[in-house]
Amino acid sequence: MKRILATAVALALCASAAFAHDFTLGTLEIEHPASKATLPGQPVGGGFMIVTNKGTEADRLVSIAAPDVSDDVQIHEMAMENDVMKMRQLPDGIEIPAGATVELKPGGLHVMFMKIKHPFKEGEKFKATLTFEKAGTIDVDFTVEAAKPGAKKGEGASGDHEGHGG
Repeated sequence: MKRILATAVALALCASAAFAHDFTLGTLEIEHPASKATLPGQPVGGGFMIVTNKGTEADRLVSIAAPDVSDDVQIHEMAMENDVMKMRQLPDGIEIPAGATVELKPGGLHVMFMKIKHPFKEGEKFKATLTFEKAGTIDVDFTVEAAKPGAKKGEGASGDHEGHGG
């Protein structure tokens, strides 16, 4: 019985390692870069990840490049202004404070792949280069996950970004 349990635990650990896609650059850890599947004709896609700064100095995510999928990749935030949800580009990037974790997710800080060259299909991956002010650059793989359930064209299959025309 113990052998069966040990085998099951070992298989579970191997499976979780196979699905994890984390990257390290100096004191920065980038966890699970991902996007959502898009619909044909959808002009934009969202990008999400978690960045943890294990260092003693703040750093800043200043740009992202993904030429295989978009020639214009922007860093955005969504925030409430006078009871209205507004989205805006952050041309100076996102600060990653020392000892802190910053999550890029739908409805908050996120990446926008503008005028995408082809639809993002669930299960595919694409490369992107993240540039940090102090740590430098790192190539990561974004995994395309399932679209929002029940999304139709114009309803934001990639994280409620129907307002981003192309």
